[in-house]
Amino acid sequence: MLISSAEIISVGTELLLGDVVNTDAAFISRRLAALGIAQYRQTVVGDNAGRLEAALGEALGRADLVILTGGLGPTYDDLTKETAAKLMKRSLVVDERTLGRIEARARAFGFEMTENNKKQALIPEGSFILDNDNGTAPGIVIEDFEKGKLIMLLPGPPSECEPMFHEKAEPYLRRFTSGVLVSHTLNIFGLGESKVESILREIMLASENPTLAPYAKDGEVQLRVTASGIDTAECERLCSELIERIYSTEVGKYIYGIDAGTLEDALVRELIAQKKRIAAAESCTGGYVAKRITNVSGSSEVLDGSIVTYANRVKERFCNVSRETLQKYGAVSRQTAIEMARGVRELFGADIGVSTTGIAGPTGGTPEKPVGTVFVGVSADGFEEVRELHIGNGLASREKVRYISASNALHLALTALAAIKNNSKEFLS
Repeated sequence: MLISSAEIISVGTELLLGDVVNTDAAFISRRLAALGIAQYRQTVVGDNAGRLEAALGEALGRADLVILTGGLGPTYDDLTKETAAKLMKRSLVVDERTLGRIEARARAFGFEMTENNKKQALIPEGSFILDNDNGTAPGIVIEDFEKGKLIMLLPGPPSECEPMFHEKAEPYLRRFTSGVLVSHTLNIFGLGESKVESILREIMLASENPTLAPYAKDGEVQLRVTASGIDTAECERLCSELIERIYSTEVGKYIYGIDAGTLEDALVRELIAQKKRIAAAESCTGGYVAKRITNVSGSSEVLDGSIVTYANRVKERFCNVSRETLQKYGAVSRQTAIEMARGVRELFGADIGVSTTGIAGPTGGTPEKPVGTVFVGVSADGFEEVRELHIGNGLASREKVRYISASNALHLALTALAAIKNNSKEFLS
């Protein structure tokens, strides 16, 4: 049996209500792609046996593999296993090995075994069991090789679902695949999605293997390059050839990384690689730049400090912005931004200083400097630059202005690092 397609059904009323973010489906989707298993649909169903049975039946009519997450707990509304067993006409039987594992976990963690816990040892007859090393509910695969169908049941908590899929489900599924998929993401900053698409349109239309698809984010664009082949080496070769073509276009100079994650991820990695340290002086972003940097593990190695310089007197006192500059050009100006970047760099003794000053709105704009006017500065040895931004033509939300301003500060810091490394103002990843 070979799996040609899969579907994911996420079970839980809390997902439908928005109380819990469905990270399981995103994780499993990425892993299925890596296994070369195509996926065309995902479904979210509440804790209702009838609706779940209908959704599972429909999915089995389309896909060879249906993966369900959630609903394997010990309470009355955990119905996934019972519903799948009923649909597949399998009796539930106690698996003594699973029961022993649950009892051992109860002793180790000091909780009392109840009849509800014992329910988790009930397994559809003839199923393949995926041991849970991080919880009590085992994963289950109901196999129907005669019809060429597999139903995989996984626990909902990500701390259980992710390691179980990686360590137990993937080795199981590899037996039913004949190829692999490899994907790489090109991270682009400074071009909109429509501009990227117009430049790469002919390449996108001509690319069948690998495929090329754009995805828009706030202020950024990602290009997903995906190749299929008999092994990883072949896929990597195909991806590399297409990526080289993209770099040779106008888009290439806007790529700040491959599989870089976020701007802050890329910045922290590069700061660590170059053994450089950074400091930030923020006005309109109010600490957003520092927050995003400190979201990244390892940022303590590279961030010296940050200061929110909202008031002009604070800009003067801590960042050495001259009173003459503030009076002549104003707090929201190119001149103030660069003096803030220089000043905060000196204040903390950092290698790189970044700054933001602007009008986030919704009030405070003027005809000369409307809402969304922001100046972002960077100062480093041998490299200084200020970007003037006009975000949303006065229509962007305060949060969006702040977010895009912070993104530009992070990217400008990356540009400075590239200049330091390459002795060039042009930033290429």
